[in-house]
Formats: sequence, structure tokens, C-alpha cells
Amino acid sequence: MLYYYFGSKELLFTAVLEYAFSALMEAERAIDLDGVAPVEAITRLAHFVWDYYRDHPDLLRLLNNENLHEARYLQKSTRIREMISPIVKTLDGVLERGQKAGLFRTDIDPLRFYVTLSGLGYYMVSNRFTLAAIFGRDFSVQQERAEMIKMNTELLLAFLLRR
Repeated sequence: MLYYYFGSKELLFTAVLEYAFSALMEAERAIDLDGVAPVEAITRLAHFVWDYYRDHPDLLRLLNNENLHEARYLQKSTRIREMISPIVKTLDGVLERGQKAGLFRTDIDPLRFYVTLSGLGYYMVSNRFTLAAIFGRDFSVQQERAEMIKMNTELLLAFLLRR
């Protein structure tokens, strides 16, 4: 049946990646930060991303696997390339509002900032088992997670805010 519907295991994996990315993009489109103060908007955006990763660890597993294959299947997918992450556009608008209000630095690249924001949450979820094994602390436990979210939020805001 696999070959009948998808043609190969590789095409099945590509379809799974496309589905996972489309679900993420759909969730991102639902974020409404219009009228939200810039600092609060950044906080909500970061928490959305980190919560999404926590709630969808299979997405991170797929990405880890795809990175092991040097993005072989992502590069072959025309659908994924057509799915431009709406969250980067949303972030760009929030950064612009914060800059116009004199709150945020003006030299922030939205994509680089998003990659940093995303990485903070990604690492916490994708490496939770090895971190627990090495350091003896489970960062998926509510108390630990809350402390990490607080610290990571403060890191992002400290970088953004004008000095």
C-alpha cells in the first residue's frame, strides 16, 4: 500500500514533512499580535514557538532526522519551499513597531532573531533526555521549564531593547 499511495519510503517521508510543516504554518497564521505592545508581543511569540515545540516533539524528531540527511527531502519538496513561515513576517511587524516606538534596536534581522528564538526552545525539547542523563535535571518538568522560559525570554528582550 505504501508504494501504491506514495511511490517510495522517501516520498512518504517527504509527505510527512510537508504535513508537519503545514500544521506549523497553520498554527502560526492564527497568532494575532496586532495591537499588542511590542515587548508583550515578542514574549507571546516566543512562548507560542516554545509551547508548539513542547506540544509537537515529533516535529523536532522529523527535523533532527532530516538534518542527519542534510535536508535531502526538504530540498526535493516544492510544497515546503512554497510555505513561507508566517511567523517571520509577524515578527518583522512586531520588531518594526518596537523600533518606531524607540524600544528596540534598529539593527535586528528578523530571520536571524527568529532562528535564535526558535533555537532556544528547540534545544530544550530536542535534548531533554540527554540533558537529564548528563546533568540529572529534567527540563521538561513544569518548574524547570518555567525557569528556562523565564530566562530565555529575558535573554531575548535584553538583546532587543535599546541600551
